[in-house]
Amino acid sequence: MADGFLMEVCVDSVESAINAERGGASRIELCSSLLEGGITPSIGLLQVVKQYVQIPVFTMIRPRGGDFLYSDRELEVMKTDIHLCKSNGADGLVFGALTEDGRIDAELSMELLAISRPLPVTFHRAFDMVHDPVVAIETLISLGFERVLTSGCDATALEGLPLIKRLVEQAKGRIIVMPGGGITERNLQRILEGSSAQEFHCSARCNKESSMKFRNSNVKMGASLSAPEYSLKVADVSTIRTLNAIAKNIL
Repeated sequence: MADGFLMEVCVDSVESAINAERGGASRIELCSSLLEGGITPSIGLLQVVKQYVQIPVFTMIRPRGGDFLYSDRELEVMKTDIHLCKSNGADGLVFGALTEDGRIDAELSMELLAISRPLPVTFHRAFDMVHDPVVAIETLISLGFERVLTSGCDATALEGLPLIKRLVEQAKGRIIVMPGGGITERNLQRILEGSSAQEFHCSARCNKESSMKFRNSNVKMGASLSAPEYSLKVADVSTIRTLNAIAKNIL
């Protein structure tokens, strides 16, 4: 791994994907609807992103927002999305599923992993909702996941740092533990030094004002908590470069 670390940036647009690569990201996690924590992107988005970036693109497989307890029909959607993403250039996949009592859904995971191969697979932040993370990471290792994205089962990776450190030590290289959640220029050094992680995950986004001149402020396109219509969030090249420089200086 160049420079001893790897920076993954989660993006939900072509512009953000291009900015992530320009800023020095080593890998992209491609989603739609980051406001919901990320769901499966469209195949159109995947195809166009692959045309514009050279770094690996890992595609989120998540059929909806909300919890990670999936029905049989939702499982069928996830399987179909995996096949489509594989056939349209995805370099890796990202998914996670839990049982109703907060354990890794091993049976569902095995089904999805089987059709994901030979692509590498990350277990996403569903991990942060498990009942016992020490047990859960052993389950992920036994299933064959390449990495797990986690904030240490807390609101942010900084707050979950003690658990992230413990998980890195427990993993002993059997699975990559990748901190993510609220990572910024202000806390990255502390998170990397405190966890000994070799990869990290961030969005590094900034607000981008809409170019619309005519605006109707009386209409909302989504629910009350949805993003504003006349402002976008995009990955910021400068922020990504700064995070990259911090990580290089540490590691």
